[in-house]
Amino acid sequence: MSRSRVPLAALSLASASALLLAGCSQSTDASKDTGNAAASASAATGKKPAPFDKGAVKVALVRQSGAGDYFEQWGNGAKAQAKALGIDLTVYDAQADNAKQATDLSSAINSGAQAIIIDHGFPATIQPEIDQAVKKGIKVVVYDVETKTQGVVSTEQDDASMAQAVLDVMAKSVGRNAKVGYVNVAGYAALDKRNTVWAKELAAQGWKQQFKVGKVTDSTATDNVPLVSAALTQHSDVTGVFAPYDELAKGTVLAVQNKKLQSKVKVFGADVSNADIQNMTAANSPWVATAGTDPSAVGAAVVRTAALELAGQLDQDTVSFPAVAITQDFLRKNKIENMDQLRTALPALNLSKVSTADWIPNVAH
Repeated sequence: MSRSRVPLAALSLASASALLLAGCSQSTDASKDTGNAAASASAATGKKPAPFDKGAVKVALVRQSGAGDYFEQWGNGAKAQAKALGIDLTVYDAQADNAKQATDLSSAINSGAQAIIIDHGFPATIQPEIDQAVKKGIKVVVYDVETKTQGVVSTEQDDASMAQAVLDVMAKSVGRNAKVGYVNVAGYAALDKRNTVWAKELAAQGWKQQFKVGKVTDSTATDNVPLVSAALTQHSDVTGVFAPYDELAKGTVLAVQNKKLQSKVKVFGADVSNADIQNMTAANSPWVATAGTDPSAVGAAVVRTAALELAGQLDQDTVSFPAVAITQDFLRKNKIENMDQLRTALPALNLSKVSTADWIPNVAH
């Protein structure tokens, strides 16, 4: 299949150590995992195309994980979908070690995998291996990795829709010309895209940004508490704070609570997970809205994208997963305590119609 790839903007990081914007528990060695036994799949009705008509198809998943439960759910979705498709999935996890991810990717290339899925990573470190994999005829699908290599399929959350969805809620909540705060970090592709929407809405709503702070570390939530606390000490008159990454939002929530401003300052975040839901629905929580995708559904959809690419049936080189707004009021009204309950109450999170075909069984999330 021939496609013309549109180059993506290069990712710029302040340091050579890429810290991820969401994460999970990790393993240090490659391991074969057939998926989440609790997940079920809808039956496929179509005839399997090559190479899926000849038994198990070997695929490698090369990951970079960080802190939090987002990546755990993402991985469970990916593994469940792989199992449903009859994919022999080998999982590598570099655990925020860039050099190890390059080594893992080399191992995946030499493992005989017909396709490689790369979940996050530092482009400058793994770009040579991406090029090598493509040259060897291996299908490569990346998730939230910037690469200019032709032939690579890029998948990602629609970060612009994520920011817009929650900022629409913020606009209704705090009104025009409000004093607001901002917690974000430049240099990460996802956060830069969310920042673009923030800048547009800041002007459109006439908001007066009183401060901008934030950093990403291996303990992002904890390490942002003193930064936001100091900002709130100087600007306690803000009525809303936008923190477009859930670990930044968690730190912001703690800072607002520590300053006893939860009755005056509302927090607007991004992303959603079990921990985020618990945080938003907790008593006196100032986190009133977020926007996100279902990480389990995204992981499954990325695997389906790889399957379509292997079968020669993918007609695009980029796949985006749209986000939806999720409010504290909605969670509390529907007594939602976890992602399973949220999926049931908010069908818009279901990506079962993204990257699919009649021969692909879609896993239930």
